[in-house]
Amino acid sequence: MTQEEKTRIEERIVDVLKTVYDPEIPVNIYDLGLIYRVDVQDNGNVDVDMTFTAPSCPAADFMLEDVRQKIDALEGVKSANVNLVFEPEWDKSMMTEEARVELGLE
Repeated sequence: MTQEEKTRIEERIVDVLKTVYDPEIPVNIYDLGLIYRVDVQDNGNVDVDMTFTAPSCPAADFMLEDVRQKIDALEGVKSANVNLVFEPEWDKSMMTEEARVELGLE
């Protein structure tokens, strides 16, 4: 897989991540800063590291599976693996400016 192909897949992954919302916060998980890493490998496998705003998120299982299924369904993706991580600990500074404005934090 060329770097250009990997970049296109990464762009589609970001687009699909912006359709996933934490049920308690009206901002998508990408703009919330919950996605720490997206790694598209040469063989089409994708590894994603993500976190939650709180370790005890009641929607954790649903959100992880939603992310995995949406990425897995993208053209060019062979398989998606979503890892739940808590390092570094999430904080509000990880949100995009748009997310902070939407939530009234700026």
